[in-house]
Amino acid sequence: MSTAIKINLEPEKNTDAMKLATGKMNRLLEKIYEGGGPKRIEQLHAKGKMSARERIEYLLDAGMPQIELGAFAGHDMYEEHGGCPAGGVVVVIGYIRGRQCIVVANDATVKAGAWFPITGKKNLRAQEIAMENRLPIVYLVDSAGVYLPMQDEIFPDKEHFGRIFRNNARLSSAGIPQIAAIMGSCVAGGAYLPIMSDEALIVEKTGSVFLAGPYLVKAAIGEEADQETLGGARTHSEISGVTDYKMPDDKTCLNTIKDLMDKMGRFETAGFDRAPAQPPAGQAEDLYALYPENGAKPYNTLELLRRLVDGGQMTQYKEHYGKTILCAYGRIDGWAVGIVANNRQVVKNAKGEIQFGGVIYSDSADKATRFILNCNQKKIPLVFLHDVTGFMVGTRSEQGGIIKDGAKMVNAVANSTVPKFTVVIGNSYGAGNYAMCGKAYDPRLIVAWPTAKIAVMGGEQSAKVLTQIQVETLRNKGEAPDPDAERALFEKIKNRYDAQTTPYYAAARLWVDAIIDPRDTRRWISMGIEAANNAPVEKFNLGVIQV
Repeated sequence: MSTAIKINLEPEKNTDAMKLATGKMNRLLEKIYEGGGPKRIEQLHAKGKMSARERIEYLLDAGMPQIELGAFAGHDMYEEHGGCPAGGVVVVIGYIRGRQCIVVANDATVKAGAWFPITGKKNLRAQEIAMENRLPIVYLVDSAGVYLPMQDEIFPDKEHFGRIFRNNARLSSAGIPQIAAIMGSCVAGGAYLPIMSDEALIVEKTGSVFLAGPYLVKAAIGEEADQETLGGARTHSEISGVTDYKMPDDKTCLNTIKDLMDKMGRFETAGFDRAPAQPPAGQAEDLYALYPENGAKPYNTLELLRRLVDGGQMTQYKEHYGKTILCAYGRIDGWAVGIVANNRQVVKNAKGEIQFGGVIYSDSADKATRFILNCNQKKIPLVFLHDVTGFMVGTRSEQGGIIKDGAKMVNAVANSTVPKFTVVIGNSYGAGNYAMCGKAYDPRLIVAWPTAKIAVMGGEQSAKVLTQIQVETLRNKGEAPDPDAERALFEKIKNRYDAQTTPYYAAARLWVDAIIDPRDTRRWISMGIEAANNAPVEKFNLGVIQV
């Protein structure tokens, strides 16, 4: 029988470390929430406009849960251009008149709402979530269009600006409601977004939509026209018929969206099972104490899971086999889920062999594959919790077929049709990231704790490998390596890799949808499954797989 090797817990030290990590995250978020800064917000108010976040707060049902996606998008990426907080667009999943939906609001305080490359990527992610989950989507448009100094990185490619309008068309053809409110500028190609939506509102005096503004019209055809005549509320609501509703101000516009949402019909559901929710075992704050302050240390993963599932109750699948991965059925906020989690305890298998926590062995991969197939068979959403350093390597593992067993697990994850949700709580390295449903494997939502690390391998391992390659290259040239230079090279590479493995680096590039307080994990998973329940599950087909 498999047994876990006893570990020493340091709850107070762990709690202090997690509080520091979440404190850093919250301080960064407070700054991001300011957008372009208080002065820019005051300028909007002087024009009678609300800020993007104020609009969303007013639009969504008070007291109902909500989650923000991509708050760290663009973080530390565009400093030479003055920065781009939250990617210049705010994306939130919440409720309007009790109906779950996704809201996308341009932040006009950030470069007048101009589209940076990450802005386009974030908008596409919002549309992807709407399509996958059949969520109604509301666009609050207030943008100067493409950020021209970086137009080559946002305009022409498949996943660039134009893909937004293609998705508008696909959403509409799928019967997924889209409502757009023109609450500020909407120019050039960007003009298609609200008009390709199902219904469009425009705010008088502040809203405008046209293919070319006054200056471009003058340059192109010599005609002089003011902005209001070209594309204001009166022009498009009374003359061209481009927009459907003319609104006197922001609040009236947002109230009208609420009324429109209130009348929508309901979609067929996927039928995921939900029972009355129960609180988990212990307190949410226990998660702080259970996760080690040093992510390399082992910890009791099962106890951590009990703080996430209802009543702390789970039914473990193949409990005594493949113990470096835990597979279990449970409920989160009432929703039935199948959990696949890397077990960070060091264990002994039935043969008495030591297996390192966080490493995927052949037996663990086989177990997880079978569990994923079962969840698809029974229509149970999957939740993956990453703390994985990769697959086991070495002669014995290779001869035992670790590649084949790993491929089976990756195949099962790739072809899974039930919705998948991923939480990166610690390490997420190499092919382990793929097997545990990293971003490339289409999780409906993927979030990270402040303790997450995402990379091909850890900074120290990467630095050792690259340093060894450099040293070997010198030796092949007949040159003796300088120990001081070797150490300096190691530190340089390690520091660069360490910086690139942080959750902030990942979130800035939208490799994860958000960095979250561990205590909010249940809410994210629950709202994600509720969204996924709008879209019926496709038939599962595993395809060709070696057994």
